[in-house]
Amino acid sequence: MLSVTEKILFVLFAAGCLWFAYHGFRRAALAVARGQQGWLPRLNHLPRRAGEAILRTMGQGTVFKARPIVSFFHALVFYGFVYYLIVNVVDGLNGFIPPAWTQNFSFGVVGGIYRLGADILTALILVGVVWLLVRRFIRRDPALVQRNPETMLHEDIRAGAIRRDSLIVGLFILAHVGFRLVGETFLLASHGEFDAWQPISSSLALLVGYGDGRIIGWHIGWWLALGLILLFLVYFPRSKHLHLIAAPVNFAVERRGPELERVPHGVLEPIDFEDESLEQYGAARLEDLRWPQLLDAYACIQCNRCTEVCPANVTGKVLSPAALEMNKRYELNSIVGAFSAGEASPRELTEFAISEEAIWACTGCGACVEVCPVGNVPMMDIMDIRRDQVMMKGEFPAELQTAFRGMERAGNPWGLSQDKRMDWAEGLDVPLVEDNPGFEVLFFVGCAGSYDPAAQATTKAMIRILEQARVNYAVLGKNEGCTGDAARRAGNEYLYYQLASANVEQLNEVMKPVALGADDIPLDPASHKRVLTTCPHCFNAFANDFPQLGGSFEVMHHTQLIQELMEDGRIPPMDLDKTVTFHDPCYLGRNNGEYDAPRDVLAGQGQGNELIEMERSREDSFCCGAGGAQFWKEEEEGDRRVSEERYAEAAATGAEVIATGCPFCKVMLDSADASGKAGAPEVKDVAQLVAESLDRIQARLDAMNA
Repeated sequence: MLSVTEKILFVLFAAGCLWFAYHGFRRAALAVARGQQGWLPRLNHLPRRAGEAILRTMGQGTVFKARPIVSFFHALVFYGFVYYLIVNVVDGLNGFIPPAWTQNFSFGVVGGIYRLGADILTALILVGVVWLLVRRFIRRDPALVQRNPETMLHEDIRAGAIRRDSLIVGLFILAHVGFRLVGETFLLASHGEFDAWQPISSSLALLVGYGDGRIIGWHIGWWLALGLILLFLVYFPRSKHLHLIAAPVNFAVERRGPELERVPHGVLEPIDFEDESLEQYGAARLEDLRWPQLLDAYACIQCNRCTEVCPANVTGKVLSPAALEMNKRYELNSIVGAFSAGEASPRELTEFAISEEAIWACTGCGACVEVCPVGNVPMMDIMDIRRDQVMMKGEFPAELQTAFRGMERAGNPWGLSQDKRMDWAEGLDVPLVEDNPGFEVLFFVGCAGSYDPAAQATTKAMIRILEQARVNYAVLGKNEGCTGDAARRAGNEYLYYQLASANVEQLNEVMKPVALGADDIPLDPASHKRVLTTCPHCFNAFANDFPQLGGSFEVMHHTQLIQELMEDGRIPPMDLDKTVTFHDPCYLGRNNGEYDAPRDVLAGQGQGNELIEMERSREDSFCCGAGGAQFWKEEEEGDRRVSEERYAEAAATGAEVIATGCPFCKVMLDSADASGKAGAPEVKDVAQLVAESLDRIQARLDAMNA
């Protein structure tokens, strides 16, 4: 137990540290609160959110999604520190309460289990933090700094702030936990006993030697262990260690729907253009971001996993999602006093957080969001900054102007005449909505399926499948308009709003059940109308964008409908005659969670077709390079094109065909330099492969009947 003088000094010291720590945490909280509210609810069902966040944090599942070895050593430190929340309280009480009352909180077996946990976890923390320090400062793991040398970095980072902060945090953990071990060792040595519940401390006590004079070692260990934690609390709000608090909060306030349903990565928050009080569209400065986006900066663990999977970074471009979050953090640290007090931030985001070149390199693939262990969404920051660049400043790649003009004047980014929208159907008997108002499936062909020759092949294949399965379908024909996806991902939210609103108005009318017969008997509710699309970007618009404008429709990607038709026996299972690898479109897979339908179709409903997976597939899939409006502009300078990276990976599987379910993926992969060469895999849509399978099966039947 401490002396009376020690107790007084400790209380005064603790009070001072807690006072300064309180103001540090308060400034950080007020800085986050400066952000905008946003459209999605963040605090609904808060008790459930908090409970799920705690379970998610304690489970460490998001951390173990990648880098299992690093994650293991991180887990040693994490779980040890969680346990130390109790250990520090107990140690503090041991310094103030007479040992005769507490007997070091032994309390029989329960106390013994507590001491065993503290003893073992103390050692594991030390092992974990030493390994992590060696990784960063001796091995210098390139994964921690994997980025283009030209990537924009905050001046504090370039001056070594991250390494300095990591060193401070690492040494603090070593000292805090190490001196706690010293204190326990000397306490046991002073008692002259071997505590079986503390095998490590007791073994060290044997080395120290028993004796009453050893109690001074406990005093030194106690003061340094608890004194350091109090001192660190003052530094804590400015350190990377703040993620220990910010990450669970981030999980609790993550993007969810009104009933806590999952919000897909592909959902962007809308702008209310009817709100005349709005003076800023998109994000120019820190305070223009939504408050959870500011929280992201504090939650960031600086692990660089997002940058490691970013297709722009992987192909040598200057975009680094991790640098964006870290730059935000260090800017907040440098201005937190004034910013938390309500003053405007002094610089625009493009001056310290992310360069204009990096802004336009993002494909919107969602890989950074998927891999982040603390729930950050840097992709959304980029989309909001694009909105400011386009709608407030009029600054964007010149090539996008052609696509914007085409969508505005002709209703498609190619700028081709609306009268040519049904040219693909020449020679086919395709029913229009006005001729078949009682359709059950509205085939929304989309701009690519209507105008792009490669995508037209997919459209025709889908018609072949619909006819074979006798699906009651119709198309809008020349009345179909662009969903505006490319405009929205490029930051031109107003153009998207115009296109999408027109679509919603028309579709709300078209998708109504029609009256049948003289008695005006409505369609059987079981025969409700659904929207079908072969484009994941159109799929995402129907599923996630249009409901924001009052258009709620049941939409199916064509691989989902084909899967359903095969399960119902309306078309036969796939008869593949070549080996196939499937490329997951980002806006179907990672951004909307559909991975199984195309694979089930290609596998032939369990018929044993040979489907080879790429190294990066499903939620870890690598982008083709077309998303985020990249299809409509020149790719930023880098080591290679994103499509080249993905095609090479697909070709390395040895598959004869690269199957995909997106017209833009198909074009991008087929445009790779190696595509079309002898022995190179060909690129086809799943619908084309299914249509070819139907033709082969029909040919065999015709031969049998001949």
